[in-house]
Amino acid sequence: MPESLERQIYLLSPRSLSPETIAVTFAKTSRSPLSFREIAGELSDEQSAKFHEKWVVGYGHSSVAEHAVLHIAFENVSRLAIESIESNRLASYTEKSTRYQRWEPGGYHVPVELKEVPELEKLYRQTCDLLFETYAETLGPVRKVVERGTPPREGESQEKWDARIRSRYVDACRFLLPVSALANVGMTANARVLEHAIRKMLSHPLAEVRQIGQEVKSVATAEAPTLLKYAAERPFLRIIHATTYPPIHDLAADCSDDWLDLLAHDPQGESRVLAAAIYAQAPCSFREALTHVQALDPEDRDSLAEAVLGGRERFDVPPRCLEHAYYTFEARIDQGGYLEVKRHRMMTQTPQRLTPSLGYALPKILVDAGCEASFRRAMQQVVSAYARLAEWNPDVAAYAVPNAFNRRLTMTLNLREAFHFCELRSAPNAHFSLRRLALRMAQMIRSVHPTLAGYMRLTEDVDWRRIEADHFAQT
Repeated sequence: MPESLERQIYLLSPRSLSPETIAVTFAKTSRSPLSFREIAGELSDEQSAKFHEKWVVGYGHSSVAEHAVLHIAFENVSRLAIESIESNRLASYTEKSTRYQRWEPGGYHVPVELKEVPELEKLYRQTCDLLFETYAETLGPVRKVVERGTPPREGESQEKWDARIRSRYVDACRFLLPVSALANVGMTANARVLEHAIRKMLSHPLAEVRQIGQEVKSVATAEAPTLLKYAAERPFLRIIHATTYPPIHDLAADCSDDWLDLLAHDPQGESRVLAAAIYAQAPCSFREALTHVQALDPEDRDSLAEAVLGGRERFDVPPRCLEHAYYTFEARIDQGGYLEVKRHRMMTQTPQRLTPSLGYALPKILVDAGCEASFRRAMQQVVSAYARLAEWNPDVAAYAVPNAFNRRLTMTLNLREAFHFCELRSAPNAHFSLRRLALRMAQMIRSVHPTLAGYMRLTEDVDWRRIEADHFAQT
């Protein structure tokens, strides 16, 4: 075999090539017979910029920009701003955890908008300070409750014991932290995704997010100057944010009081999944495969499902044919739980604005620790402060709302994503709000698609009602 035809796999290192040059190198292979190394060797940053000006900017070949990958560090940004930063599906994020780290007093964002109204700024600071003070005061008592139920193991050091139990007591106390709390997040994204992210941030109603967008554009254009220099505010996005709709009071009686509702699913979802599994291997049309599956008796359907999912081991990802079944849920969950759900970006999520209007969740362990009264006082202060702040600016008012308050969220996901979400978030070490949600979602999916959903591996056979009874107090 000629040397030029031998397989070679190698990296184009960002240590020696700029992201824009790497993107051009991959783009040129569609027309050039040269190796990637040879193409890269002929390029300069100036030549790469000219290529992008012509093909990506001028002719709209935006997929080329996906080969330019950037890693961006965000420090001391609010949890509310992180919702915007992390709203891009095709990017990767890792953020400071409220489950494993403690927040220090004063660690919250003060919106620049409040500088215009000193009396509201004072109210806002008082509310956030109260939440942080109450948070700090509850850590000790809640930790003692956890310590009593989880003594150190033989030979276990104090440091290791604390690391083992920390998530349990910090997890409950974090319900007091407002979304103004500052955190760090790392983002990895290609230039195409990043351009859209910057546009969204520059068009956001909150000044903090717009400022972050400007800073991201500034640091990113240093690495990918041509691909990102045209990212700007989009009037269309501004209009979407600014549009308000009147409350639908006449339909309120039709809304479910339940905290989770399976709004829609495909009754033929299981048949479509099984038909897709056959279709991938058999020389037939999809309609023929579907007709075949629908004619199977229950025993043969079970055998087919076993062939599709029965051999899956612990770290095996479910096959893509499961994506042919879908579900739409509406959930009412605490903001802390929503912060975890939003990480599952492959599902389609539509959250409502964060307000205190849907009430709050009270972790039972705070009651056991004698912290119920101080917790409720803090929540009452939030309700009062939010009402005054929201009259002036509801977007800014959201900063004062802590993780305890409930939020509505509609989610549409396919069965493959449901396997991932329910299996991961029902694990014993998952946040209890998410365990309750994942277990109940799995139960609802099994009620409509029992054959395939029966293969979900829930790591502990616990009913969601048990999680609710063990971890949530009556509010």
